[in-house]
Amino acid sequence: MLDPTKRFLTRVENYVRFRPDYPETLLPLLEEHGTLRPGDSVADLGFGTGKLALQFLQRGYRVLAVEPNAAMREAGRRLAADERCTVVDGTAEATGLPDTSVGLAAAAQAFHWFDLEPTLVELKRILKLGGRVALIWNVRDTGHNRFMTEYEELLQQYGTDYHNVGAHGVDGDARRRLFGPERGKFHRLANEQRLDRDGLIGRVLSASYTPEPGCAGHPEMIEALDGLFRAHELNGEVVLRYRTEVYHGSFTS
Repeated sequence: MLDPTKRFLTRVENYVRFRPDYPETLLPLLEEHGTLRPGDSVADLGFGTGKLALQFLQRGYRVLAVEPNAAMREAGRRLAADERCTVVDGTAEATGLPDTSVGLAAAAQAFHWFDLEPTLVELKRILKLGGRVALIWNVRDTGHNRFMTEYEELLQQYGTDYHNVGAHGVDGDARRRLFGPERGKFHRLANEQRLDRDGLIGRVLSASYTPEPGCAGHPEMIEALDGLFRAHELNGEVVLRYRTEVYHGSFTS
């Protein structure tokens, strides 16, 4: 499998333009449950193109953004351009951040790429006493309607290694390692993304497992996407439905 830190080298523009944001209810939820607290500095692990970091900044938090992919790091630096955002070339396993420097470590669309054991060691090092962790995924609601079902079937048909990289979430053992015997808190939030025809194609091409232009299967995939869009568009748009899944709580490992 391609090195996770290099998977999105050629996908950055589509990632910035066509990946969904996180729901406006996400950070208020973390604040309500005490996972995100006034004055926190936040380590955004797997900063990517800065979508989550931007939301932290907009609510007044300082962000230490950690991202190993140079192209994504620079795109994120542009999106989350703010004196309160420090962007670092690092990984979840070796962030380069100072000891006990953050109150919250967050990862969006990223934790499944991390190596658990060294990540736990690094979290213990960078989190302050009483520090917290939040792990977040936008997960497509594949059974929501016929369009979502057919979209999933298209990805399964044309995705090059879709079944190897489509993982998300935190299994029971990892939750215990992160959050102790209570295994932290879990919430689902509704989210959606409205896309025109070009947006739908861009969304598909933002995924690391879909064939890019010039690759085998790309023309056939685009033709299938055109058919899917024509069959389900309403007023020139289709709606991708998501469940934003959030695992969060105090770090106890």
